Amino acid sequence: MVWASTGRVLRLPAVVVRPGSVEEVAAVLAICHESGTPVTATGGRSGVLGNTLPVFGGVSLDCTRLSGIVDLREDDLTVDVLAGTYCDALEAQCQAAGYTVGHWPQSIALATVGGAIACRGAGQLSSRYGTMADLTRGLTVVLADGRVVRTSEFSHSATGPDLTQLFVGSEGTLGVITSARLQLHPRPAGQLKAAFSFPSFDAGVDAVRRFTRRGAAPAVVRLYDEVESRRNFDTRDRHVLLLLDEGEPALLAPRWQAMLDECGGEPLGPELVDGWLGHRNNVRSIEGLIVDRAPDTMEITAPWSRVAAIYHATTAAIAAVDGARTATAHISHVYPYGAGLYFMFGGRPEVDDRPGWYRRVWDVAARTVLAHGGNLSHHHGIGLGRGRFMREALGSGFEVLAGLKQALDPKGILNPGKMGLDSPYGAPPDWPDQAPAAPRG
Repeated sequence: MVWASTGRVLRLPAVVVRPGSVEEVAAVLAICHESGTPVTATGGRSGVLGNTLPVFGGVSLDCTRLSGIVDLREDDLTVDVLAGTYCDALEAQCQAAGYTVGHWPQSIALATVGGAIACRGAGQLSSRYGTMADLTRGLTVVLADGRVVRTSEFSHSATGPDLTQLFVGSEGTLGVITSARLQLHPRPAGQLKAAFSFPSFDAGVDAVRRFTRRGAAPAVVRLYDEVESRRNFDTRDRHVLLLLDEGEPALLAPRWQAMLDECGGEPLGPELVDGWLGHRNNVRSIEGLIVDRAPDTMEITAPWSRVAAIYHATTAAIAAVDGARTATAHISHVYPYGAGLYFMFGGRPEVDDRPGWYRRVWDVAARTVLAHGGNLSHHHGIGLGRGRFMREALGSGFEVLAGLKQALDPKGILNPGKMGLDSPYGAPPDWPDQAPAAPRG
């Protein structure tokens, strides 16, 4: 966004190609494979880690013409949809038919289905419906040489490894997703909302852990630390917990009561949840802050035994970086084994030092999380921004990923420079230090 405000881009592609069918995608990739031309698949381009930047030029493969629902199978509770379909359009059509996919990310109006799958995205209601990894039943994928692969829709199958999950989260480095079969749910008939406050973040974490382990986690569970609570809800010295559940009323009520029995905390009005629902996707304030305060976010997953420790250690590590002004966090997603922590940070470094400052914050934040038992990403993915941490995060597993890349894309044409993988075109930019030198003409 800083670059865009001054007319700069990291690298322009040589050409933008907009295929309208899987056959056209296959033809383009076959040509690029033969000629050794890099290809970066794109959808809505809403990723925040440079996932779709064509860092070595080549072909930008815009998949947004691959759009629309192909089939909605009510008996099977599945929907076949093309990868370039925007997530809000998909949800609107499913809702009109009486169903929901349940994928409600902040980027729902900007992201495409293929991009959400490729980055292993998660919506704000993932505690009820699951992430895109859970929702994706099968895929059509074009490999680097133009071969078309259709993976099985049967997730509960002993027919070898689940090949669908091989491509979920691969960010276009192993193949280009052209369509998907997704899980559906009946449109919820009931909804319940509540808000509570706690004297400390740790107390809130413990409450959420207790009701989650009982299987009583609502669709939305958001625990804000003191600073974010004050910023969003005008509270003082409290840590606010928002809860929202939806579903079949006969099943909803007992589950909600089990959650209330374990929750504790001081009750607040449900209007706090209504307020959050009204502005949850509004990010307009970022544009006004981007030049002055350098805001950004980092989301990770941690087991319940490490959530509180990671919160304290990481916010302290960020705050200790010279130039930092704020380091906060909230729980945004919960599961029986742990939770997604969403960190927010900002500062006012010297203008010339902004790229270096930004890199130092990410280095200390990511490595603090990894050192304390968390993972590298919950739902934003890796892209260019997190690539330098991949070997640390995956350990010996990184060589398995590199082997898969070599087997499926031996010439390395697919989204080169991303996910920390080696590229035949050279090293990727030293993100974000190697900023464009001058505005483009």
